[in-house]
Amino acid sequence: MRWSTRTACGFLVLLLLGVTAPSWPDAPAQAATVPSGFQEQIVFSGLSQPTNLEIAADGRVFVAEKGGVIKVFDSIADPTPTVFADLSANTHNIWDRGMLGLALAPNFPTDPWVYVLYAYDAPPGQTAPYWHDNCDTVSGGANGGNCIVTGRLSKLQASGNVMTGTEQVLIHDWCQQFPSHSIGDLHFGADGKLYATAGDGASFSATDYGQLGSPANPCGDPANEGGALRSQDSRSTGDATQLNGSVLRLDPVTGAAAAGNANIGSADLNTRRIVASGLRNPFRFTVRPGTSEIWAGDVGWNTWEDIERLTTPTGTPANFGWPCYEGAARMASYDNANLPLCETLYTGAGQTAPYFTYNHTGAVVAGENCGTGGDSVSGLAFYPGAGGPYPPAYAGALFFADSSRGCIWAMKPATPGGLPSSANIEAFVQQAASPVDLTVGPGGELYYVDLGGTVRRIRYYPANQPPVAQIAAAPVTGQVPLTVNFSGSASTDADPADQGRLTYQWDFTDNGSWDSTAVAPSFTYSTIGAFTARLRVTDTLGAFDEETVTIQPGNAAPTATIDTPIAGTTWKVGDSLTFTGHATDPQQGNLPASALSWQLRMQHCSTPSACHTHVLQSWSGVASGSFLAPDHEFPSYLELALTATDAQGLTHTVVRRLDPRTVLLTFSANPAGVSLTVGSFTGVAPFTREVIQGSTNTVSAPSSYTAVLQKYLFESWSDGGAQTHVIVAPTASTTYTATYKPCLLILC
Repeated sequence: MRWSTRTACGFLVLLLLGVTAPSWPDAPAQAATVPSGFQEQIVFSGLSQPTNLEIAADGRVFVAEKGGVIKVFDSIADPTPTVFADLSANTHNIWDRGMLGLALAPNFPTDPWVYVLYAYDAPPGQTAPYWHDNCDTVSGGANGGNCIVTGRLSKLQASGNVMTGTEQVLIHDWCQQFPSHSIGDLHFGADGKLYATAGDGASFSATDYGQLGSPANPCGDPANEGGALRSQDSRSTGDATQLNGSVLRLDPVTGAAAAGNANIGSADLNTRRIVASGLRNPFRFTVRPGTSEIWAGDVGWNTWEDIERLTTPTGTPANFGWPCYEGAARMASYDNANLPLCETLYTGAGQTAPYFTYNHTGAVVAGENCGTGGDSVSGLAFYPGAGGPYPPAYAGALFFADSSRGCIWAMKPATPGGLPSSANIEAFVQQAASPVDLTVGPGGELYYVDLGGTVRRIRYYPANQPPVAQIAAAPVTGQVPLTVNFSGSASTDADPADQGRLTYQWDFTDNGSWDSTAVAPSFTYSTIGAFTARLRVTDTLGAFDEETVTIQPGNAAPTATIDTPIAGTTWKVGDSLTFTGHATDPQQGNLPASALSWQLRMQHCSTPSACHTHVLQSWSGVASGSFLAPDHEFPSYLELALTATDAQGLTHTVVRRLDPRTVLLTFSANPAGVSLTVGSFTGVAPFTREVIQGSTNTVSAPSSYTAVLQKYLFESWSDGGAQTHVIVAPTASTTYTATYKPCLLILC
């Protein structure tokens, strides 16, 4: 039986889409696909963008939410959490910034410390709340390169289920210019040291080496060493080392560099902390059991997702190569820019090669039911090498997730006790629900955090699997008498002997007595109130599962209406868009602004039909507001969602799609055939790119080009820009030409 009670999802989907429920039940949403003998179960629900999960030895479960709140459940059977700590005033929660890292001291709760890593809502030298989760007060908004924040690593002392005392800041650093590639993850190694990761804080749509923003390079880096090059900062002597794009090994008491770090003798305190660098966005990492090996997922840009392996954190610091490399090859966008930190890496030590990569255009496992294109490796966890309830083939396996593809894979060792093998990968959870963190619990079961609001686990049943109950019910609200049509026909059981032989029991008012044994009964509610209808589905061996749905006779859902922007509104980067809306309720009439909440989302697409979602900003308790249209690569579009909630908790959501205005930019070369770079794309000229009007696009031309034994040297761009420069996309189609001049052999 499941530990948590689930809400019927078919009707909630209808509410989300703003569609009126039909008189007959909708089929529930499709469940995740797992290997035979396994079952996905929802453990916790109702969370607000959970990002990280830690399970204490005493059974308590700590969950970090992106907005800066940490909640604790007494056990996995506890449906109601306690707020352990609320750091929302300090946490900068827009786009991909927020509270992302969480760890418990190794012998917690005897050692009563909880560690957090989050984006701090203020630029360097300022105090939070500074931006108040709103970057529209500066030029370009959140993605204009001017909404600068920092990162914090802190420890919080637990007293029972709540924090006592004040936040103890261990590190305040990580200058972040752009709203993604923020701070990352926290874990303890077997050596008792605290490990932390963070991204580069740079632009995700342009080749960024510090030239962006107004003024440019606000994190104070030397010329050509800012932006993504902050991931190489430990190689630069031009300024004090920053911690972006690196792995840190720390003393958990003080936050200082841990004893044994290779650079412990450096005069620079941050250089002492760094045990690996050259990472773009190591959002999640894990520690191989029994070792201090760090296995990090590095979210790629245009082509590759990486899994990096740091075998000896106390050895010579590894350099995984970003931004000079992506995957195992040079990153053409930065190679063409001729940046000194990259050029010396190419001619010097090079990169520490990734342990495993997968291409954005291909499947990880042939025939899998996972998306491609919008990729982000988003969770890693090792299965124990011994013990645990999963089959022996999983011993020592590395589970890794991709939230954009909606899948979790198992990279299993080829031989017992060996390393995970890239030739032995299984699609473990297909159609997973936005996995952003993985962990293996004390019982040897894989848990994952769903950014949409749930925590789930994957259970293994070596013999009889219990069924999975699924309720469909319609209508769930309306005037009395209210006749509701129920159906449990979507319930399933993976055991062949149970298929077609499940039995059903319904308790329509949750009073402890069963009212029907039909598969699809009806029931009429004659009194006003809120009733819990319960379905129990039982297999032939007596294993059962239950699901509930709330029925509210005498109450109907409100209706939300977006007044502006009107349907069909389009935008270019930097436009100020005003939104207004209202809601009415059959029982309450016009709802106040306090009943309204808004969410702005970016649909980031690899193709026009393959998109994943980034929540950019939220507003609560307002009927109107405004936002600046963001700078973003194309294809992408905005969604503005308005949710109305009545006094009984019924909701209705409407969504307005807002498409960008685009323009075609053509890039040519004289002579033709030169490989030019535009943003993350490198192609042979001539080619055409569709971009959003007003967007920032970096363009680069190589210093030289050879064709048919003739060498050519770069001379100029037609717009007068430097060999590498920024183009702000115009409103009319434009051609940009890179001109090369022949080079006499004696002068080449």
